[in-house]
Amino acid sequence: MKFTAQQIAEILEGDVDGNPNAEVSKLSKIEEGFEGALTFLANPKYKQHIYNTKASITIVNKTFVPEQEVETTLIKVDDAYLAFSKILEYYNSVKLNKVGVEQPSFVSESASYGDNLYLGAFSYIANNVVLGDNVKIFPNVYIGDNVVIGDNTIVFAGAKIYSESIIGANCVINSGAIIGADGFGFAPNDEGGYNKVPQIGNVIIEDFVDVGAATTIDRATLGSTIIRKGVKLDNQIQIAHNVEVGENTVIAAQTGVAGSTKIGEHCQIGGQVGIAGHITIGNNVRIQAQSGIGRNIKDNETLQGSPAIKLSDYNKAYVHFKNLPTIVKNINDLEKTNGNS
Repeated sequence: MKFTAQQIAEILEGDVDGNPNAEVSKLSKIEEGFEGALTFLANPKYKQHIYNTKASITIVNKTFVPEQEVETTLIKVDDAYLAFSKILEYYNSVKLNKVGVEQPSFVSESASYGDNLYLGAFSYIANNVVLGDNVKIFPNVYIGDNVVIGDNTIVFAGAKIYSESIIGANCVINSGAIIGADGFGFAPNDEGGYNKVPQIGNVIIEDFVDVGAATTIDRATLGSTIIRKGVKLDNQIQIAHNVEVGENTVIAAQTGVAGSTKIGEHCQIGGQVGIAGHITIGNNVRIQAQSGIGRNIKDNETLQGSPAIKLSDYNKAYVHFKNLPTIVKNINDLEKTNGNS
């Protein structure tokens, strides 16, 4: 699909400086631009590339003034980075705008769906499933009994959504994600083994949530595992049974959250963080990568380490840790001096 500079400027509410009929059909980095590509300049560090980029159209800030001649057509906007993000979103929506039911696929007679459904081949829609308008289900997806999925949600290839799960509107469930598998519940028995504790709850995912590839969110033992509005989960994250993640919290890859832990709103959790079960993490908490959290955390704390401590304390302690061999030598020398005196 091709767009002219004028069409893009109208979408972004920007101004064209150059050829309004310049056409693009691809996107590129500014340093890798080629004819027919759209790019952007937001970071001044890349400013030199605008004078030799081969991209046909470049989005720039309105404050940008060329210091020499540029060949690329400019579209001037208030915020080039935000504008390019908007174009990416628009491009993605056009690319993913598929409609229709491919065969072979299975849709239960008791399932219902809204307008503009896309259902990819080899997908399975079980009994009493309810799908909203503009839902996109890509190939090889399994959706179990009584699942509800809201408007404009996309479920990419190979995802599995177990029975009773409720997913809101405008969500993205990436490939390989598993929503609603049994929580890890076992009780020791008299024979030295373990009996399975039935997990009869569900998963609730509210609106505008992104779930990364191969991320797993377990169903609750009783009640619900809840992912609140606006949460962004990276790839390969484990969310255990009865966890609650507050609104607009972001969690990076390979983090694990154990059962019944409550995470507050607007938290930022780095990669490979381990969070113990049955604890509460407050709002606006920042946890650095590879930290271990085993206690309740108050609002607005920033933590690092395992077990995690305040970031400022960690940095101070790490200075001494790096100097530990010198400190030990000094102590030994001092003891020898005192012993000989």
